[in-house]
Amino acid sequence: MSEADEQPAATATGREIWIEKYRPQTLDDIHGQSEIVERLQSYIAQDDVPHLLFSGPAGVGKTTAATAIAREIYGEDNWRGNFLELNASDQRGIDVVRDRIKGFARSSFGGDFRIVFLDESDSLTDDAQAALRRTMEQFSDNTRFILSCNYSSKIIDPIQSRCAVFRFSPLSDEAVGGMVREIASAESIEVTDAGVDALVYAADGDMRRAINSLQAAATTGA
Repeated sequence: MSEADEQPAATATGREIWIEKYRPQTLDDIHGQSEIVERLQSYIAQDDVPHLLFSGPAGVGKTTAATAIAREIYGEDNWRGNFLELNASDQRGIDVVRDRIKGFARSSFGGDFRIVFLDESDSLTDDAQAALRRTMEQFSDNTRFILSCNYSSKIIDPIQSRCAVFRFSPLSDEAVGGMVREIASAESIEVTDAGVDALVYAADGDMRRAINSLQAAATTGA
């Protein structure tokens, strides 16, 4: 499921979405994935970022890690122009996705690379993944691909072999509960220990679900 499918109802009123408002901006700010963060920071420090494959359940930091990488490489003012986010399961088909990638990659200047982030990559058929692999090869000189999926086993071996694979784990209760309390404090919301425990239990390691539930409860006064 994509993030757009899990937005709280409060967004319809124009209120800011808390999962975006409180999304970590840097790799250091990411909760509960310290080993992955350390390796990603090493790639950036060495100016040697490979294609990346992020696998794991929803709400554990895959999209956040991708955007944080772009921010750290290009800076806050320039990262959006060098970062293309696409949903690989676009109903219009892999050809549309490939065309957008080609246009983006061909507009790269000099020797610098740009980043293409493909969410829900495991929803692609094997044939579509084979087409994606050819696109990755075609633009490997000036484009880095970050693929996000729930199950890396659904990604064909030729793509996996071209990526550094990172498996994101469900977040600990401590990490989720800490973030819930931090947001509640920032939003001047009174929460009880029992309330936090209930949100953490329902989230089951999914930070996005916990934050959306907190915002929904705050909006409805539950």
